[in-house]
Amino acid sequence: MKTVAELNEIREKSLGSIALRKGKEALASVSTEYKRNVLVCGGTGCTSSHSKQIVEALHREIEKNGLQNEVKVVMTGCFGLCALGPIMIVYPEGSFYSMVKAEDIPEIVTEHFVNGRVVTRLLYQETVGAAGEIKSLNETDFYRKQIRVALRNCGVIDPEDINEYIARDGYQALAKCLTEYTPDEVIKIVSDSGLRGRGGGGFPTGRKWALCAPNKAPQKYVVCNADEGDPGAFMDRSVLEGDPHCVIEAMAIAGYAVGATKGFVYVRAEYPIAVHRLQIAIDQAREVGILGKNLFGTGFDFDVEIRLGAGAFVCGEETALMTSIEGNRGEPRPRPPFPAVKGLYESPTVENNVETFANVPQIILRGAEWFASMGTEKSKGTKVFALGGKIKHTGLVEIPMGTTLREIVEEIGGGIPNGKKFKAAQTGGPSGGCIPASLIDTEVDYDNLIAMGCMMGSGGLIVMDEDTCMVDMAKFFLEFTVDESCGKCTPCRVGIKRLLEILEKITRGEGTLEDIDRLEELCGYIKANSLCGLGQTAPNPVLSTLKFFRDEYIAHVVDKKCPAGVCKNLLTYVIDKDKCIGCGKCARNCPADTIHKTEYTAPGHKLPSYEIDPSKCVKCGACMDGCKFGAISKK
Repeated sequence: MKTVAELNEIREKSLGSIALRKGKEALASVSTEYKRNVLVCGGTGCTSSHSKQIVEALHREIEKNGLQNEVKVVMTGCFGLCALGPIMIVYPEGSFYSMVKAEDIPEIVTEHFVNGRVVTRLLYQETVGAAGEIKSLNETDFYRKQIRVALRNCGVIDPEDINEYIARDGYQALAKCLTEYTPDEVIKIVSDSGLRGRGGGGFPTGRKWALCAPNKAPQKYVVCNADEGDPGAFMDRSVLEGDPHCVIEAMAIAGYAVGATKGFVYVRAEYPIAVHRLQIAIDQAREVGILGKNLFGTGFDFDVEIRLGAGAFVCGEETALMTSIEGNRGEPRPRPPFPAVKGLYESPTVENNVETFANVPQIILRGAEWFASMGTEKSKGTKVFALGGKIKHTGLVEIPMGTTLREIVEEIGGGIPNGKKFKAAQTGGPSGGCIPASLIDTEVDYDNLIAMGCMMGSGGLIVMDEDTCMVDMAKFFLEFTVDESCGKCTPCRVGIKRLLEILEKITRGEGTLEDIDRLEELCGYIKANSLCGLGQTAPNPVLSTLKFFRDEYIAHVVDKKCPAGVCKNLLTYVIDKDKCIGCGKCARNCPADTIHKTEYTAPGHKLPSYEIDPSKCVKCGACMDGCKFGAISKK
């Protein structure tokens, strides 16, 4: 982290280098020299853990101790380690305080800010060395293998201050494009970088722009897809919350490259912090002339507006998204014509998601070769993943394409908690598939995932342990897609519903081997005949689990057992009378009054015990959860 003096110098140089910018004086406010900068995570995760109260407490204690001119508090974006929130980092020491509570703030201010003694017990313990020294975050397992490109400013700058973005070379890429490159040259740089769409299918970004550029029309559009409807995915949200200006800059670059003068960011209304900060960024950019008419005096016009989505998953599909922006019901359109020819308002349109756009400014500034030097032959650069599920370090990571799943799960993610075994990882959400433990050394990139019947998707990565039922997992995603189908085409509207019904039948213990054959046949029909990507990819969770975990399906239909002990209709709770001490807690906890006292004849004497009436048991698990002696199990 640079000192404040260095940061101010960078800001001055950045502003001075953009000679064509109007209103330089409005941007050149230089922050006061502070002894310490305190960065508090203001992303949705930490906000839900009351990080705003941390900031309020900091201001109170700083004022109480007369440190207003020595300590600056900034609410910034996501640091990535969401499981440790609320998070705050104090510079210049780089002290990483985690799980901070408002009642901890007086001690931190007094000990750290006043007396200069870091409160070690409140630090993220991986940053504390054996001798008590403070280690850099880059030395921890979570951050060591990360390379931040799309997330480079998240957790570093104040997302509500355009000056902070400019201090980190913000809007330099746009100025470079407008003053040094032709639109075709910009497209070539993006094409040569190998950047592919980060929202799902991985279509080459430069090629998409190149398809739109030659098409003549009175009006062209640039659309940013920030809908991000996958369960467990929050990459785009975090970029908008922590670095909204990078998306605005990239959209303007795309507009210049293809000849568009208007942009829309379609963001789900369930992201209030992202929407708020994005609107602030748009207003600031307009105020200083970075959006609007005659950008940098070059004659290029470009402006951006926000459109809120109502939470429909199908609106993540580009044609449905554009239909929604137009004020109509969000339903996909047949293609061709593709949006590059006939998109928003029947005009040529370029659409990319937030993460894709977030890479563009750095590609322009640092060159196509720099970006292409990361990743694999056909999957260049880095990818942001939202780690969730049965893993120690849930949160946001950005790693080079080609990083193995083992590195993601065991090193960056910290492994599976509670001594459980890794079973599979689901990528791509409802549109993706699962990677089994046997393939944990697979390099994660577009082509490897597709070869396994999975897909990258937007980047949600759900880790599952041995207690996960793969049939139940497939059913969970089918329940989601049934609810989210727009209903326009029969293969999706009816076909996915029939898939779900078969899965429900199997998890109830009523399935047959013929049902497994029907699943595969129906999946093939839906994939081949659905109108849009939602229907075409909806069978993937079923197909991938059938491919890698077919034995679990067979156990459900032949043995009438759920190997993971998840499907309630196939469970039986049993009391081990050798372990039971007869305390009766299980009977008191049972909501259905199915556990009764009995006697157990041990060698030489009788002992009090309990037994469960399986005909009345509702399979809630309250008895097992409450037993301290491990006397109750499910089979």
